[in-house]
Amino acid sequence: MVGGGGGGGGASSTWRNAYQEIANSKPLFVAIYATVFLGIVFSSLYVLSAVYSANSSSSSTSWLSSPPIPTSIDNTRHVDQSSNFSKPTTLAAGSLPPTSNLQTMQIKPIWEPPPHGTKFPPLKTFRLTKQLVQQRVKDNVIIVTFGNYAFMDFILSWVKHLTDLGLSNLLVGAMDTKLLEALYWKGIPVFDMGSHMSTADVGWGSPTFHKMGREKVILIDAILPYGVELLMCDTDMVWLKDPLPYLARYPEADVLTSSDQVVPTVVDDSLDLWQQVGAAYNIGIFHWRPTESAKKLAREWKDMLLADDKIWDQNGFNDIVRKQLGPSVDGDSGLVYAFDGNLKLGVLPASIFCSGHTYFVQAMYQQLRLEPYAVHTTFQYAGTEGKRHRLREAMVFYDPPEYYDAPGGFVSFKPSIPKSMLLDGDHNLETHFSLINYQIKQIRTALAIASLLKRALVMPPLWCRLDRLWFAHPGVLIGSMTRQPFLCPLDHVFEVNNMLKEQPEEEFGPAINFREYSFLDNPLLPRHVKESWLDVQLCQEGAEDCGASNKTSRPGMLRFPKRSNEDMFKTTFSSFKDVKVIQFSSMQDAFVGFTDKRREEKFRNRMKRYVGIWCCVENHDPGHIYYDMYWDEKSNWKPMPPQSAEDDHPPW
Repeated sequence: MVGGGGGGGGASSTWRNAYQEIANSKPLFVAIYATVFLGIVFSSLYVLSAVYSANSSSSSTSWLSSPPIPTSIDNTRHVDQSSNFSKPTTLAAGSLPPTSNLQTMQIKPIWEPPPHGTKFPPLKTFRLTKQLVQQRVKDNVIIVTFGNYAFMDFILSWVKHLTDLGLSNLLVGAMDTKLLEALYWKGIPVFDMGSHMSTADVGWGSPTFHKMGREKVILIDAILPYGVELLMCDTDMVWLKDPLPYLARYPEADVLTSSDQVVPTVVDDSLDLWQQVGAAYNIGIFHWRPTESAKKLAREWKDMLLADDKIWDQNGFNDIVRKQLGPSVDGDSGLVYAFDGNLKLGVLPASIFCSGHTYFVQAMYQQLRLEPYAVHTTFQYAGTEGKRHRLREAMVFYDPPEYYDAPGGFVSFKPSIPKSMLLDGDHNLETHFSLINYQIKQIRTALAIASLLKRALVMPPLWCRLDRLWFAHPGVLIGSMTRQPFLCPLDHVFEVNNMLKEQPEEEFGPAINFREYSFLDNPLLPRHVKESWLDVQLCQEGAEDCGASNKTSRPGMLRFPKRSNEDMFKTTFSSFKDVKVIQFSSMQDAFVGFTDKRREEKFRNRMKRYVGIWCCVENHDPGHIYYDMYWDEKSNWKPMPPQSAEDDHPPW
C-alpha cells in the first residue's frame, strides 16, 4: 500500500495546481483546462486502482477461493518410494515477505464458501507451504488436524467448535482428494497431504491406521521448521474452551502433551505431576514449540517410525520421550527434562484435557469444579461409531439438520429402575448385571415398538455399577474418581457399531434407527420437533379411559393398554404419524410381541447382536462376561466368564 499512498499524494498536488490555473485564466481556455483536469483525475484513479490490485494479488490474500501458486519453491520435492510418504513442499529460504496485517485481514472467513462459479483449483495449489501456514497463524500458533473422508463429520465438528470459540488459526490436512474438495467448497482451510488414502474408515491397529500415525509425525516435522507453534490434534476430539491462553502459561515448554492418566495427580488446573503420571502420553492432543529440542525430537521420532512399520506412533513417542525423564525444570512450573535431557516437557492435566475415561466415565472436571478444555474419545469400545455416539451423548457433536428431524419421527420412554437395584448392596458382578439386565429388557421392548412404528428410538440413559476396561480390575480403577453407580456410555454395554451396521433384511428384519439419550435436550433440536409431542400413559386394560383408541384423554396425552399386541399398536398410532415425538410413560409390559412369527425371529436375530461384553474379572482367563439380550428366557442365568474356549462366544 506504500505505492498507493504516494500516488494519491501526487494526484492531489496536480489537482490543486490545475484549479489555480483555471481560476486565473480567460474564459476561452476554461473548457481546455476542464478537459485536462478531468483527464488527470481519471488517470490518477486508474493508477491507484492498478497499484492496489497488484498489491492485493501479490499478497495471496484468499487461498480458499483461489489458492496461490508459490513463486519461489524448492524444486527438490520428492517421493520416498520405500515409505510411500510424500515429502512436503517447502519454500526457499527468504522467499516470503513478512506477513502483514493486511494479509491477515484479507484472509477469507472460515465457513465462507468460494463464490458461485468458481472452478476447483489444481491440486498443486493445496500443497503445505510456509506461506499457507503463515497466512493462518495467530500469535504464531497454528492448530492442525488431519484425516480422510470417513472422518468428514468429525472434522466439521472440530472446526465448528474452534470457530465458535473465536479461533480461526487452523488448518486441516486432507488425506484423500474427496475430503480436500469437500472442505474447500465449505470454506474450510485445507491442504493436501499427498497421502492418496482410501476414503473408507480405518480400523484401529490396521496398516492404514499405522500409516495415519506416520503421517502425523511427518507433518509435525514439516511444520516446526516454519517457526510456528503447533497444536496438533486428532479428529476424534473437540475443543470446549480456548486452549491458547492455557498453553501460553508455560512459555518454557518445548512440548505439552495429553495423557491416558485416569488417577488425578492435581485437583486444580495446573499441569499433572510428571512423577505420578504412570499412564501413556497420548498424542491425540499435544502442543509443540519450534525449539531446537522439539525439532530434534520430531526428527528422531519420524526416523524411528519410518525405519520400523510395526511400531505404533504413540508407543514410539512414549519410548523416545522417556529415554530420559527428570529432573524437574524448576520447582514451580511442573515441567520436566525429557528425551535428550534438554527437552522441556509438560503433561496436560487429564481432568480438563480429558480422555474418554476422565470425561465420560469419571466426569472428573465436574467433581473438581473445573472447566474442561477438550475431550478426546479414547477408552471406548465401539470403533468410530462409538466415538461419534459418545460426542452426541455429551451434545458436543454437530450433526446436519436432518439428524434432528427423522422422517418417521421418534419414540422415547421414561425408564423405571427401583432404588434398591441402583443403590443398595455392594457393587459387584451380581448387582451390576441385575441393574444392566433390568434396563436391557426395557430397551429390548422399546426397540420392538420403534421397529413396529418405524420410528427412531431415543435411548434412555444407562446406569452401571462397574466400569468396563480391556483388562481385569476390581470394578472401578483404584485411585480414580469413578462414582458408583454412574451414568455409563452406551458402548459399555451395547455394540453401537453393530447397531448401525447394515444387515440383510431377510435375516435381521428392518434396520432400527436410534438416537442418544440426550437427544431431546439438545439445543439443536428444532422447535417444531419439540412442540410436536404425544405422551402415552400405559394403563390396565379395562380401567377407565383405557383402551386401544386413538382418542386422547386431553391434548397431547393418550392412555394406552399394557400388554398390547402388534395390531393394537398399528391401529392406534397410525393416527399419530405426523406427531414427531411419542413418549411412553414406561416399557414395563408394554408389548406382548410380534404377530408375525417370522418377523419376531428376525428381530431376535438382530437383538442378539446388539449387546457386547463386560470386562474383566480378576484371576480368570478369559475374564470377560457376555451380556445377553434374552437373559430372562434362560433359567438360572448368572454372570460368569466362559469356563472353556468352547464356551467363549456370544449367546447366539
